[in-house]
Amino acid sequence: MTFSAMASPCELLLPATDQADAWELGMIVAREAWRVEQKYSRYRDDSVVAWIHRTRGKEVEVDAETGSLLNFARQCYELSDGMFDVTSGKLRQVWRFDGSNRIPEPLAVKRLLQYVGFDKVQWRPPHLMLPAGMEIDFGGLGKEYAVDRAFDLLAERRSAPFLINFGGDLRANQPPPHGPWQVGIERPDTDRDAAMVLELERGALATSGDSRRFLIKDGVRYGHILDPYTGWPVVNAPRSVTVAASSCTEAGLLSTLALLHGIHAEAFLDMQRVRHWIFR
Repeated sequence: MTFSAMASPCELLLPATDQADAWELGMIVAREAWRVEQKYSRYRDDSVVAWIHRTRGKEVEVDAETGSLLNFARQCYELSDGMFDVTSGKLRQVWRFDGSNRIPEPLAVKRLLQYVGFDKVQWRPPHLMLPAGMEIDFGGLGKEYAVDRAFDLLAERRSAPFLINFGGDLRANQPPPHGPWQVGIERPDTDRDAAMVLELERGALATSGDSRRFLIKDGVRYGHILDPYTGWPVVNAPRSVTVAASSCTEAGLLSTLALLHGIHAEAFLDMQRVRHWIFR
């Protein structure tokens, strides 16, 4: 079954399953993807994120699921020494990674840095106070989180093999009868041109890169991964990083952190002792 969510093509792969069963299971996956998107999208006025932004400067009580995401975001911030920061989405006000040559003025970027830093957020579970002018953006976690949520729901109902794929971030429970899942890793700047094919039995893969979100100015390419300390794209970052992990959320976090390490991406992933594939 295929569907669209989070601005991505999504699919559920089920070997040797009748159509009715496939449709029922596919709808479980799709509904969960749509639920996560509706709840945490920064583009919707009815999302929890929009509600948090409307209540900036006031202490509010968030639900348990949102609280768990905020706990994870704080953990990511602390473990990465502030490099992975869900408040850095504020920088989108001046950065538009649309393939053009429109680079923001340095002063405009600098002015926004006062609104970046998870350490400025008052988070005492379940109470949150987001300072005026700041934003919360779960975009760096949302798609991978949705994969893991859908995976858990499906695993409760099905022991046979399945693979969930949301825009290239995927997770499988076990290999199908004919052998491992065949997963193509896309070559940067191409559309579905696989640079290599990986064999996956179980676990997750997530890819981060700049093939579709970038700027080019005077021959210099600016990828969309921003350094929250400077407000500017990371220098010498790989074009794409794919990481294998037990969960999609973990794989996505590590692939993004690798990009944030720029030229040291591979050394960072080697230290984490995870399987990875890098294109520069």
